[in-house]
Amino acid sequence: MKWTSTSRRAFCGTLTAAAAAALWPGDMFAASLPFKLNYILASSLYGRLPLSEVVEAVRKTGAHAIDIWPEGHANHREQVEAIGHDAFVRMLRDADVRLGIYSCYNTGLLKSEKWMRVVKKLGGSMIIANGFGPAGLTGDLLKRQLRSFAEAIKPVIDLADELNLTIGVENHGGSLVSSPESIRRLVEIVPSPRVGVALAPYHLQQDAGQIARLIRDLGPRLAHFYAWEHGFGCMKKMPKVMEMKQMPGYGPLDFTPIVAALKEIDYQHGTSIFMHPVPRGIPILPTANQVTAAINRSREYLEDCLSRL
Repeated sequence: MKWTSTSRRAFCGTLTAAAAAALWPGDMFAASLPFKLNYILASSLYGRLPLSEVVEAVRKTGAHAIDIWPEGHANHREQVEAIGHDAFVRMLRDADVRLGIYSCYNTGLLKSEKWMRVVKKLGGSMIIANGFGPAGLTGDLLKRQLRSFAEAIKPVIDLADELNLTIGVENHGGSLVSSPESIRRLVEIVPSPRVGVALAPYHLQQDAGQIARLIRDLGPRLAHFYAWEHGFGCMKKMPKVMEMKQMPGYGPLDFTPIVAALKEIDYQHGTSIFMHPVPRGIPILPTANQVTAAINRSREYLEDCLSRL
């Protein structure tokens, strides 16, 4: 091929478009556009409903990408393996949806290599798991345990570097990284930008001001945000109206200061409207349409919080 100035321009344009497409929505021209939340749909909200129905729901919920959950909370990772990766990619393409995250709570970080490689193959950008280790530590004991954690996950970080992926560590109740102190210490002791916090307000004191301060302290190390409050919890069976209090706009937590903090740090990563049903593995409501409607009610509430800033 003879490289004319026209063909060079076309080639550079193709590279530019490809690079732009690889960016997380909101990264491009973020400084010149109004702040917005970039929603990603957690497949676990739909339990074990067919993967095709969940993928079709992504855009209906105002999301652009999907977070695939495995058996225990859903079985969509298993459904992807059953239909094959190529078929899943076609399903995403047909729905104008992309893969964002694989949640790896059932394997944990140390056994996530297989799924990290799958995420990379399928065009995703992140895995999320909880930080393993004893909960409730403070001070020097906490710092020593976090240093051990940092040493243990070095191979996972190296693989994330190789694959250009982010590792999100959720502040899961009962784990090493659960308290505000442990969250702040984590990002100090594990300096790699490949490791960030997948922040779940559900597992924190239900104080919007404290949660907002934590978001500001995390800044660029906030890798994912669960729009999820505690309500009446998710560990025992209760009337559905009480169970739904975990969802923003259903429960008592005021998300306005929280959204304000996200805006202040110019948060550009994913936000999942979230809750857990009882028992795990069922949809949060009986039908896909009902689940979608509930998510949209929460999304409207969050957008209202944002509009009042």
